[in-house]
Amino acid sequence: MPFENIKDLYEEYKKIWSLNYALSLMGWDRETYMPPADASIRGEVIGTFSELIKDQYLKLYNLVQKYEGKENLSDEEKGFIRVLNREIKYYVKVPIEIIKELDKVTSEALIVWRQAKKSSDFSKFKPYLERIVDLERKVAEYLGYEKHPYNALLDLYEEGFTVDDGDSIFNVLLPNLKDIYTKVREKNYFPETHPLEEVEYDVKDMEKINNEIIRILRMPEDSFRLDISAHPFTIRISGNDVRITTRYEGKDFKETIYSVIHESGHATYELLIDKNLEMTPLAQGASTGIHESQSRFWENIIGRSKEFIHVIYPILIKYLDFVKRYNEEEIYKYVNTIKPSLIRVDADEVTYNFHIALRYEIEKKLLSDEIKVGELPEIWNEFMDKYLGIRPKNDSEGVLQDIHWSQGSIGYFPTYTLGNVVAGMIYSSYKDLKENVRNADFDNVKTWLKEKLCKYGAIYSPKDLLRKAFGKSYDPYDLIKYLKEKYLNV
Repeated sequence: MPFENIKDLYEEYKKIWSLNYALSLMGWDRETYMPPADASIRGEVIGTFSELIKDQYLKLYNLVQKYEGKENLSDEEKGFIRVLNREIKYYVKVPIEIIKELDKVTSEALIVWRQAKKSSDFSKFKPYLERIVDLERKVAEYLGYEKHPYNALLDLYEEGFTVDDGDSIFNVLLPNLKDIYTKVREKNYFPETHPLEEVEYDVKDMEKINNEIIRILRMPEDSFRLDISAHPFTIRISGNDVRITTRYEGKDFKETIYSVIHESGHATYELLIDKNLEMTPLAQGASTGIHESQSRFWENIIGRSKEFIHVIYPILIKYLDFVKRYNEEEIYKYVNTIKPSLIRVDADEVTYNFHIALRYEIEKKLLSDEIKVGELPEIWNEFMDKYLGIRPKNDSEGVLQDIHWSQGSIGYFPTYTLGNVVAGMIYSSYKDLKENVRNADFDNVKTWLKEKLCKYGAIYSPKDLLRKAFGKSYDPYDLIKYLKEKYLNV
């Protein structure tokens, strides 16, 4: 069809949006209610839809190039072209043979990784990871980069983010976090273990607690739902249909509560994006890191605050008799315990970024061929010993703990730290936050976040969005200030 103006491009993109709508719904169903016997067929259908989406992107390539760099466009139109061009670029620049090989290897690697993790044997996974790293190096070459091959992969998850950015952030964070961690540990304020970690709960009671919490957080009943899955996640079907999941382990009640708050943060971001951006590529978060900032902000800065514990304490004691043995201050202390953890997902606010720094350094050096895959277990263990004073006893609690590398997601890990950094920037800028949380006025919190960040979707690049909101790009000092205020004044 002939395209006369950019509005025609908007209309054509709706085909891709509609395919993604169906794909998201199928993906959510696969993780929640799909009968297990349909897994193979569902996978094939999802693969077909993915191919259709890729074909639609490629059809738009020449037209997108026509508009790229034009100055007579609105901010929204410039964002539309920028984001669409980024989504097309991968398919245009990376040969289909490489994409197919990566799909094949990661499908096999995921199965082998699970086996290797179960038996704690890195040697099983090693040849697959070597192949993945080799293919990702090729992807970086095809995409193109300046200075460092890692930059090409980092940019896939966080537009414009580079090794220079990562190095400058971690060079500030690590010594400051080490100082906070050392001082907190010297106080012996937090016990190595806590009785609440082992107390079992009734799942039905926890479901009631979580449902009350999402009501307090003002999650809209007509466009949001909470279900159960093996691994918690958030998925956007549309701006009027955002879904999250959690899981119930049967003990340590805080785990599922903070899972729900974390995923509700992701969902809130999606729900606060301007509805006028619906059915465009701008109806999504500005980046993986900005998205993570919303979940971290709600989970940690709001959810682990004294003010929030005050709000939810009556709910906890309403359903969990064993919590009645502890007052609000003791529960606050419990959910903010600082102690070394071998496992990233179990780490606290202070130590979490050490785990990310380790993965960042490994990925950076793998891409530049400074280290070999076979060296990873020992490199991993040495880093953990240096920063946290602990060493994994085996590969399962060390180098094999994460699924990401088996999926080919090299470049993803740093976005977790970026999320923490931006959450710190939000905290520093939001002067009425504690009062709003104390009064459970989460409509005000959402209004503030919407106007500062969320309503823009992906109109602006992450760095431009941060400058627009806070007058600066990623600033780790706000996070450090927040952590010092919270933990050194305990």
